[in-house]
Amino acid sequence: MADLIPFPATRPAPDKVAHVVSRSYEEYGRKERKALMKHNPFSFLHIIRPGFKFHREFSGARRFEMVRNRYLEFLEEGILIRDQEPAFYLYHTRSGADSAYGVFCAASTEDYRSNLIKRHEDTLLRREELFADYLEKVRFNAEPVLMAYPDQQNLEALFGEIMQEAPEYFFTTPDRVTHRLWVIRQQGRVAAIREAFRTMDSLYIADGHHRCASSDLLARRTETLPGGKEQDKSFRYFMAYLIPESQLRIHSFYRLLTTMNGLSKNELLVRLDHYFRIHDMGPAHFEPTEKHQFSMYLEGEFFALYLRRQPKASKDPLGRLDTQLLYENILKPVFGVSDPRNDPRVRYLHDRHGGAEMRQLIDRGACAVGFGMKPVTMEELKAVADAGQTMPPKSTFIEPKLPSGLTLYDFQNHPS
Repeated sequence: MADLIPFPATRPAPDKVAHVVSRSYEEYGRKERKALMKHNPFSFLHIIRPGFKFHREFSGARRFEMVRNRYLEFLEEGILIRDQEPAFYLYHTRSGADSAYGVFCAASTEDYRSNLIKRHEDTLLRREELFADYLEKVRFNAEPVLMAYPDQQNLEALFGEIMQEAPEYFFTTPDRVTHRLWVIRQQGRVAAIREAFRTMDSLYIADGHHRCASSDLLARRTETLPGGKEQDKSFRYFMAYLIPESQLRIHSFYRLLTTMNGLSKNELLVRLDHYFRIHDMGPAHFEPTEKHQFSMYLEGEFFALYLRRQPKASKDPLGRLDTQLLYENILKPVFGVSDPRNDPRVRYLHDRHGGAEMRQLIDRGACAVGFGMKPVTMEELKAVADAGQTMPPKSTFIEPKLPSGLTLYDFQNHPS
């Protein structure tokens, strides 16, 4: 049973929420970020990049301390407010024809340890340790772990009922995304949500594997302190955003190679002929239309690659993933890529907007060749996670992407 609980969030004052929330720091270009921070003193970016006011960058423990200071300043100035009662937070977002809803809650690190919360990606210990150090110092969690749960009719009906009511927040950001948020405190509704999640056998991490692992690492550290497990229960939870599986949108990544590994175009085609049936599709953009089919862009032309040896049905879900098949049949044997996560010759572009950029990079010589494939399905993701396996790097680009600063989990404001 999933131990998902309501929590009293720290969140923007209602009259400032549209100015506080931001996209992920990495999504901004340098000039755009600088202009935004210069002209918007309420932006959450000021908390996560606290050196801006001093016109310099800080790192390590000093930066963590200053993040904490900026956070406390936002509270003191009323830009952020602390809820006093635990709540679930239902959040709906719409961008063009795409929309999704889910609920912010606090999830248990013990559920992560016991594999009730399942993962499909590897994490790096150095990144886990760095983020655990960060959380321990700043004492709040601003980035939720995105997790998917099986669609459930009772929850869908309850959330549909709540979304007919007036929201706490209703605003649109400059990227034309509309946001609505409802605060759920009524005891009957809170109990119904908790009970619905208790019936679920598994939850699946969609995005935020390092955040989840780091939260667990911090909880383990705290438990080793005298009385730590009893005195600081807040570290045993982390902020999560739970979304129905049907609301999740999964995209794929293009794989680009910066060199041809000494092969000419014809030599590469001959090498690939061992693994694939190859159709020349010409200069028009081509995307795979079925599983185990790949696209390749090379010297101004697209090629359709059809795997000659279809993977047999087996108990190995990883072996049927197109990302794994591309690695086993192209990246490793043809280009000599043994470590796709760290090989500097491999670049990744997600296919949400990356098709034109992939073509431009290759046409101007920044990369030599690119490969595309159909996205991983939710069923494939779950099968890999259920088998205790992990996918190759950059196997999924998952939406919705959540804004920063909408809800924060403050360890010092934990309900227990």
